[in-house]
Amino acid sequence: MKKLVNGILEFRRNHLIGYREKYAHLKLGQSPDALFIGCSDSRVMPNVFASTNPGDLFVIRNVGNLIPPHCDYARNYSVAAAIEFSLTQLPTRDIIVCGHSECGAMRAALGAEKVEMANLREWLENIYCPSEHEMDASQIVSDPSLSCENRLSQLNVLRQIEHLKTYPIIQETIENRGLQIHGWYFDIATGDVYAFDEEVGCFVLIDEEEGGRILSTLE
Repeated sequence: MKKLVNGILEFRRNHLIGYREKYAHLKLGQSPDALFIGCSDSRVMPNVFASTNPGDLFVIRNVGNLIPPHCDYARNYSVAAAIEFSLTQLPTRDIIVCGHSECGAMRAALGAEKVEMANLREWLENIYCPSEHEMDASQIVSDPSLSCENRLSQLNVLRQIEHLKTYPIIQETIENRGLQIHGWYFDIATGDVYAFDEEVGCFVLIDEEEGGRILSTLE
């Protein structure tokens, strides 16, 4: 807690003056460009790796960056409510589902850790765990040397996008406003971010050269 308080004081002394105008403008309302759905993991900070400012992202964070299918949304009203709010009250043009490496939720889903917490065990049922053979045969991973949990993290991003598309409001917004949905994967060890490229069927590093096609589609 002391670290947080000291951080607030440091922000007030050295940075707040640069944000005064921004916050004064945000007082009038928010107009984020994208809805970001990520994991609660403290190491995953989209404002850091995507260099975003206050007001740029509307964020949903939970264990495992999970989205219960529409038929099961009552298991977590907050996710459904945030999706609904972002698409009806905000000018959201893009949704990003972002998984990450070394994810504890993926490790638990694979059975590497016994989950004794009832709520967490039920929540993790939103993760589809393919067989090891299916994961080995999958062509969607960016690197075949990835561990099982990191491969599952990438597969989970795509599965959660499938869940997202079960919401009628998502389909309506895709058809009426051209909403785009993106799958990202953040590598904690390197700080690199990968985006799923449907044309090549795998996660591609977001880079001016290697991810050029992905960058161009977002323009």
